[in-house]
Amino acid sequence: MLNFWLNVAVSVTVFAIEIVAFLDSLSHSTHRYEAEFKWKKTNWVALLGAMALFGFLAIPLWPFSFSFGLFFTMLMVTPAGVYLADVRPALRTS
Repeated sequence: MLNFWLNVAVSVTVFAIEIVAFLDSLSHSTHRYEAEFKWKKTNWVALLGAMALFGFLAIPLWPFSFSFGLFFTMLMVTPAGVYLADVRPALRTS
């Protein structure tokens, strides 16, 4: 039972991080991505949106949830981590 609730806590936390990254990627203009020599905005929005969708489906509280496992859950949050650590600071300073 504890394992289930820890899995829920990790999945919800990962999903929250993915949503923050996805919404932040939408808030910047396309020109800022190009000015900072980063990946195109459409690429980031598509990647982060897809990972947020998979993150939502990985929460084990839904009857339609998938069991991706902790390894794949961490792989799904990696693009959000890269965005938040590298791209977001560059977009904010320009």
